[in-house]
Amino acid sequence: MTNEGKATPNKCTSETMTGLPQLTGIPVAVMVAALSLVGTSIAPSEESQYSLDNQSKDEKCLSQDVTMETEHVSQQVTQSTPAVHSDEKSTQDKDETASDIEKHQDTPKSRPVSELIKENILQQEKLKHPDLTKPLETKPNGVLEQVQTVKVAQMLAAFDSHKKSPEKALERKPSVRKDMFKRVVRASKFRHVFGQAVKNDQCYDDIRVSRVTWDSSFCAVNPKFVALIIEASGGGAFLVLPLHKTGRIDKAYPTVCGHTGPVLDIDWCPHNDQVIASGSEDCTVMVWQIPENGLVTNLSEPVVVLEGHSKRVGIITWHPTARNVLLSAGCDNLIIIWNVGTGEAMIQLEEMHPDVIFSACWNRNGSLICTACKDKTIRIIDPRKEEVIGEKEKAHEGARPMRAIFLSDGNIFTTGFSRMSERQLALWNPQAMDEPITVHEMDTSNGVLLPFYDPDTSVVYLCGKGDSSIRYFEITDEAPFVHYLNSFASKEPQRGMGYMPKRGLDVNKCEIARFYKLHERKCEPIIMTVPRKSDLFQDDLYPDTAGPDCAIEAEDWFEGKDGEPILISLKNGYVPGKNRDLKVVKKNILDNKLSNTTEKTGPANKCMFLITDNILKYSLQSYKIRMPPMEIVSLDP
Repeated sequence: MTNEGKATPNKCTSETMTGLPQLTGIPVAVMVAALSLVGTSIAPSEESQYSLDNQSKDEKCLSQDVTMETEHVSQQVTQSTPAVHSDEKSTQDKDETASDIEKHQDTPKSRPVSELIKENILQQEKLKHPDLTKPLETKPNGVLEQVQTVKVAQMLAAFDSHKKSPEKALERKPSVRKDMFKRVVRASKFRHVFGQAVKNDQCYDDIRVSRVTWDSSFCAVNPKFVALIIEASGGGAFLVLPLHKTGRIDKAYPTVCGHTGPVLDIDWCPHNDQVIASGSEDCTVMVWQIPENGLVTNLSEPVVVLEGHSKRVGIITWHPTARNVLLSAGCDNLIIIWNVGTGEAMIQLEEMHPDVIFSACWNRNGSLICTACKDKTIRIIDPRKEEVIGEKEKAHEGARPMRAIFLSDGNIFTTGFSRMSERQLALWNPQAMDEPITVHEMDTSNGVLLPFYDPDTSVVYLCGKGDSSIRYFEITDEAPFVHYLNSFASKEPQRGMGYMPKRGLDVNKCEIARFYKLHERKCEPIIMTVPRKSDLFQDDLYPDTAGPDCAIEAEDWFEGKDGEPILISLKNGYVPGKNRDLKVVKKNILDNKLSNTTEKTGPANKCMFLITDNILKYSLQSYKIRMPPMEIVSLDP
């Protein structure tokens, strides 16, 4: 081969390889030969733009160059493999070129040159374009295996790197869950409190519950008796039943029937389990003494009648620590605090409420009272000073009745309605009544929520009139301050509710509350229980509670003294003692009237009274003088 023959292929290769990438370590002629074998199956490049005429000329030049380079490549290959099969879509010109190359190969090859070149090209493309992941359309078998092995290795490495991070995340999940558990699920021993209604044979059946449209509980309970306001013709009446007298109640059972109008509210004395007070539409308050074993005949004579209201009396509540101190509130917007022992109205709170009073409640030691009025205002009143020490206007913006009670820590818990008639509950600080501590919206029912509070456990039970459920909440110092616990649901709506004091519960069954639900024709006890496995006395459920003994007398309280409740332990159960009879010592009303009229009269009238008095004395003395002494005649012979 002459030098002229060698120059021609070099010119051809320089013209045809201008658009191909330059690879190091492999002759250009070998690369061109391999590429001609692969054909158009490689990814699109600038070679695809050449015409078919130029391609035929390039193939003639390549055939001369390949004959010179095949001998050098065959010496590097040690293993024998079958020749590379051309692609089915390659042209006849490429097949002829491949057959010429096979003729010049003296020794068998382990891998075709085209595969080596293609592998080198792929590696160069990966170095230049690392993000390029799309495979070529058509590849030889060997190249496909190599590319797949690289991709699988990369995928395994990526999978392993991602696999380690989920393992770490899984290790952290328990701690995150614990934090969420602490943050979302609050630890409380009352979380699992459940309510259960007693069996039918332990209910009080065939009772005609009152239909008066007044939002009171219609029921009062103590460790001895349950009192129920019932329908009565010709006046107002209520039943007083011993707790053990369950089952069907006879229609002829004795009642307390001294009022001439329907009874609106009743309340047991906390210091005497046989004394109960009642308020009625006849504008009077009556205090009754119930026999120790219950009623045998109708009771129509009260121990004392308290008269002072000009309209119906709808609220009755006893002082928590002072003996014989009773509060009454009527629709005349007047609050009267009575000394039941003397039958006197000691304090009258006038001109404090411009509208009807919905509720009134004493605080823990009885030094303050809290009222809710129809003008949507909550007032905190010092009754002995007769002044309002705190108030909040529009505590609940709804027009439906509100309720307000004192808590053991001095805060105030209220229930009411929003402007959109949604039932609300709120917590207030008496020292800062501008904004509530918290407000919760419950539902859109129109029944008034009656709150019942347990100061020993700080649990509030909400019973809506007309509802069929009892919701209970725990009040703590942690936000949101009022924590929902659970609810007891039944089928029939409730027309009233009675709440048993803590000393009347069964501590052996972990009973923390007992309600007496009024249906239309019966009274059904509902027991709230904390599930515990141990039969021992649970100190955490039953701290010392208020006992039946009073802390101070009525006279001491009216003079300005306060007394905290006297606590008792329930470890051995509550054993009721013998209650002493209520004795009312009334002062001479005529003397009071005479002294009042004497104070109101002028000096002229006082002189007339003195003259009249002297005349009476003189006439009496003269009568004694004129009367002769009586002689005693003996009848003996």
